Amino acid sequence: MGTVSKPKVVAIGGGTGMPVLLRGLKKLPIDLTAIVTVADDGGSTGRIRTEMEIPAPGDIRNVIAALSDAEPMLLELFQHRFTQGNGLSGHSMGNLLLAAMTSVTGNFNNGIKEISRVLNVKGKIYPISNENMSLHAEMIDGEIVSGESNIPLAQKKIKRVFLEPQPVKPLPNAVRAIKSADLIVISPGSLYTSIMPNLIVPQVKEAIASSKAKVVYVCNAMTQDGETTNYTASDHVKAIHDHIGEACIDAIVVHDKKIPDEIQALYKSENAMPVTFDEKRLNDMGLHVIAGNILAESHGSLRHDNEKIASLLFDFV
Repeated sequence: MGTVSKPKVVAIGGGTGMPVLLRGLKKLPIDLTAIVTVADDGGSTGRIRTEMEIPAPGDIRNVIAALSDAEPMLLELFQHRFTQGNGLSGHSMGNLLLAAMTSVTGNFNNGIKEISRVLNVKGKIYPISNENMSLHAEMIDGEIVSGESNIPLAQKKIKRVFLEPQPVKPLPNAVRAIKSADLIVISPGSLYTSIMPNLIVPQVKEAIASSKAKVVYVCNAMTQDGETTNYTASDHVKAIHDHIGEACIDAIVVHDKKIPDEIQALYKSENAMPVTFDEKRLNDMGLHVIAGNILAESHGSLRHDNEKIASLLFDFV
């Protein structure tokens, strides 16, 4: 009998939802690859993008921290954000390290690989592209808004998002990982500004469509002001389908318990509400629905419970 090979799991995403998902997945006996957005243009990341002409490092930095088994002190250093100093204020140490390693190794992906080795990262991390890319949104009323950080500020319903410059060249390794995956997990996070920028790259779209993998979407628990106002769970899926052409999602992970009033009240100030779990419509769309109590409370805000989600996904594999 040959050894059973570990299931290949590819997680695609960015933003705040991706690291949470990965913290759970990294404990599983799987072959894990994270494919991360580089369309972010705010804060330290935006300044580094502009000044050093590298793709956005911020989301990658958080993914490295999530998958790293380094000393806590080293990770604290990696995630440190400077508050003083003209040139340094607002920059995160990890972003600067990524920029430096990109210079030393000659490209962004090699830089990530070397830092991942130094920080003892479990699994592989690929940026969706080695190139700078910028995200634009076309609103329902036809207005075009440019820049990932500006899109939610427009406070309009989004019709679609697209990338420039075209054609965007995805990282071949990222495309290969998708093609050979057993399970593709689309992470929670800002739907239009963290998740879509990965999925709409043409070769990525095609790789997902042609992959034999099951595709699971871990749905956001709360709506996001200016991006998914009033969206139900099925609205999230429909938006993904509208962008990548066909019904590629096989299953969805949703939270199905009431969110406590006091937490809802905190989110209300950000115009965020619980995402309605519209089970019937999800079933009508032919989705396998994986519902459970998948949230954990931390310091008055909600996040996905990484261990619960990991075990649900592992059962599904």
